[in-house]
Amino acid sequence: MFAELNELLGASVEKPEQGKLTLLCADKTDASFLLHHFLSFYLKAGCKVCFVALLQSFSHYNIVAQKLGVSLAAAKERGQLVFLEGLKSSNDILFGQQHQEQTGEASPFQFLSGDGSNLKALYEFVRSVLSPASSRDSWKCPVLLVDNLGILLGLGVRLTDILDFIHYCRVTVNTQLKGNLVVMLHSSADSEDEENELLVKAVRHQSNRILWAEGLATGYCKDVHGQLSIIQRSSWERKAERDHLRIYQYKIQDRNVVFFARGMSAAVLFRFPAAQNSVLHAVPFLKCHPWWTLMKLP
Repeated sequence: MFAELNELLGASVEKPEQGKLTLLCADKTDASFLLHHFLSFYLKAGCKVCFVALLQSFSHYNIVAQKLGVSLAAAKERGQLVFLEGLKSSNDILFGQQHQEQTGEASPFQFLSGDGSNLKALYEFVRSVLSPASSRDSWKCPVLLVDNLGILLGLGVRLTDILDFIHYCRVTVNTQLKGNLVVMLHSSADSEDEENELLVKAVRHQSNRILWAEGLATGYCKDVHGQLSIIQRSSWERKAERDHLRIYQYKIQDRNVVFFARGMSAAVLFRFPAAQNSVLHAVPFLKCHPWWTLMKLP
């Protein structure tokens, strides 16, 4: 996990939030670092995690997790992580022996068989693995991660079935089990995939928190890899309050991600040394005075 991102989100492994739906959205950039952060964060927090991985293999996620100090293989062995590998499961259903013939149970990816199935089997799988096995279950709140939900559209799943799946997962994981749901999606303002954009809008409307990563409008920069908008949605009980929006830029390193305010990257500060000194002296002042109040100062 990334310590700076935890600070921005006000998150702590000692006491993770409960009952939240978090949307991770990538707009013309690779935002997989956000998913890896939440995966390692919840494992370190001692939560029971069900990871529905539709985009990459287990070995890929495990290699990245090891760089962040987490072993997915060890988490699987101790029963903390349930990893549903979509690439392998779909291959078995389409080209290999049917899961039901091997185990006597319907596969979570039964919808790929073309028999008209919806996502009920996938939901039942998630519900069964995240429900406490006994009252002595030592894991903290259950967590469901999905990467990438939009892939289901490409696999022929109807939009209404995906929305039903998210709805039932919210009721079960967020409400009944007091757990968390983290969903990754891709979006683009000029996209011609109308169903994907409708899916993004629907999940965004239901989310408690949105992390929206997008590429720079100016193009590639070696010191700034993208921009992250953190949107904290107001609760239903406080409808009068507006959503809280914060915007940062970031640089991805080998084992870390550095966040900074827009225009405060090393490329800008070291190009103008005088501005760098002024900014450093102004940091305590800026912490006490929000940017919108500076316009009123002489």
